[in-house]
Amino acid sequence: MANLSYQVDGLVLEPSGQFSQQVQDFQRDLRALGYVAGPIDGQFGPGTTKAVAALTYDLVHNDGSGTDGQAPVAVNSYDQGNLSGQADQGLVACIAAMLDDPNYPKLPGSGDPVGDNQRALAAIKAMTDCPVPIPFLLAVLMQESGLHHYQVPTRNSVDNLVTIGLDRNDAANPARITSRGYGIGQFTLFHHPPTQDEMNSFILDAVAGLKTAIHELQDKFQHWVLGPTPGQTADDRVAEAGRDPLRLCKYDASDARYMKDCVQCMKDAGPVQITSGVTPYYAGASGTYAQTQYHVGTYSNVPDRAKVGCDWPYAVRRFNGSGVNSFDYQAELLLKVLAQG
Repeated sequence: MANLSYQVDGLVLEPSGQFSQQVQDFQRDLRALGYVAGPIDGQFGPGTTKAVAALTYDLVHNDGSGTDGQAPVAVNSYDQGNLSGQADQGLVACIAAMLDDPNYPKLPGSGDPVGDNQRALAAIKAMTDCPVPIPFLLAVLMQESGLHHYQVPTRNSVDNLVTIGLDRNDAANPARITSRGYGIGQFTLFHHPPTQDEMNSFILDAVAGLKTAIHELQDKFQHWVLGPTPGQTADDRVAEAGRDPLRLCKYDASDARYMKDCVQCMKDAGPVQITSGVTPYYAGASGTYAQTQYHVGTYSNVPDRAKVGCDWPYAVRRFNGSGVNSFDYQAELLLKVLAQG
């Protein structure tokens, strides 16, 4: 049975800028349960407040279903009927039950997060038959996780758990976490918690998570740039290069630069300026780049994707989805490829 330092009769944890060991323990448990992305610093700030709201929402509403499958347990099954919306003992009792349940997978930590992250990076650099260009892959991983499968503890945070990204895209229910990305490649799940198979296949193992990211990027290239269905088409690619066959690389497969010289291709493409609220997604598009909760919307010296000579710039956009955030994401990715030179 969980022995929680913050499970004390009458105790209510509240926002504060002061360090508290009980708050730090509370944050770590919320982190392991998938409700906060960090830091684990012992200060009850905005991130912890959002985590309490998200967990409270799930304890009422989350039946384990998602557009991509079913979770192993229903979070609302832990609701004991006395939730107030605060970090009080009613919520703590639910947390204790979740921690005690072996059917609820908890996010893992690493005893050597620096070493595990370095091993994943070394695995990338050692690849000789990677089906995606390594500079683009590295840019995706930098963008998604900062090349961290596990968070590295700092002076202010004891977080050594697998990296997690939380999206809140439900305007009607702003407390709800709509999806979670895990590990170095931030492979996204829309159900919560993950299944044990998902834990084993890409969350527990940094190298396995890397392979999942490669597969996802390859899939976006093959199926989400030119279809096969209209909803899976990259409109920017069609506008700028038509519907000609997919282009893996502008160089022939016999050329030593094939799928490798991406940085030089970024330089050769030349820069463009992107201004939030002004620059259209592409010539003729009705929408413009814009500042969002995730992106700044304005970028300088972005490589001109239309002149790169391959379709990976369009694939990395679809890695993020569609809409304004995906175009900002694409611009940031191209800058990250360029920065590798």
